[in-house]
Amino acid sequence: MAPGVYDALTASLAEAAGFPALYLSGAAVSYTRLGRPDIGLTSVTEMTETLSLIRDRVSTPIIIDADTGFGNALNAQRTMRLYERAGANALQIEDQAYPKRCGHLADKTLIPAQEMAGKIRAMADARHAAQTLIIARTDAVAVEGFEAAQERAETYLEAGADILFIEAPQSEAQLTAIAQRFRGRVPLLANMVEGGETPMKSARELEALGYALVIFPGGIVRALARTAEAYYLSLSETGSNAAFRDRMFDFQDLNARLGTAEMLARGKAYEGPGT
Repeated sequence: MAPGVYDALTASLAEAAGFPALYLSGAAVSYTRLGRPDIGLTSVTEMTETLSLIRDRVSTPIIIDADTGFGNALNAQRTMRLYERAGANALQIEDQAYPKRCGHLADKTLIPAQEMAGKIRAMADARHAAQTLIIARTDAVAVEGFEAAQERAETYLEAGADILFIEAPQSEAQLTAIAQRFRGRVPLLANMVEGGETPMKSARELEALGYALVIFPGGIVRALARTAEAYYLSLSETGSNAAFRDRMFDFQDLNARLGTAEMLARGKAYEGPGT
């Protein structure tokens, strides 16, 4: 499981919960940094900056959304170099035309499969470490149909993808068919989006089907947005945080999770003469 994160705080809380990997979602960054929908508005610079701040805070492996590579194959190579230097362990790139949109929104458009394959090869050539993984995503299910999406996935596997991600299968039967075709050949990624096109499954259920990785990219934003809306309404109506107190960390609780005492002690250790 790789939960979605969008900043250093959410990443540190997810790391503390014991997840083996984190997913830096482009949608979550668009929602939180821009207050806008996931329609291709975030830039490679904003994503790289966010990644570098998260990497400074956590050591857990990070999967990062590379959208379309932010352009052609040369742009995809630059994205690989920037993300890898900033601390990414895996990059997810998709075959939508730019500007892209959330995989669970309608009216997506795609680039030709061979153009996407070229981006994958270009990223593989640009990566500094062979351990940096390339996750190839196709959005073809909603555009060209389920069989075409699987054929695109075959093309991307041949081009050098390390993990395959067929976005937004529309039924349990489609989830199962993907696993039956590709499991044992390449690791498979599933994306769980509350209210999206794909039936919701647990990590255990997906693993039983043959998936190796499941992401929950925007769940944290949906959870926090609902809480934030309720908090602001409560504060506006009551003029106090008292009514919301049992749904908040207090000052000491939050500082405990931030590691404030430990950081202050570490800084104090540098105040005296060196040994």
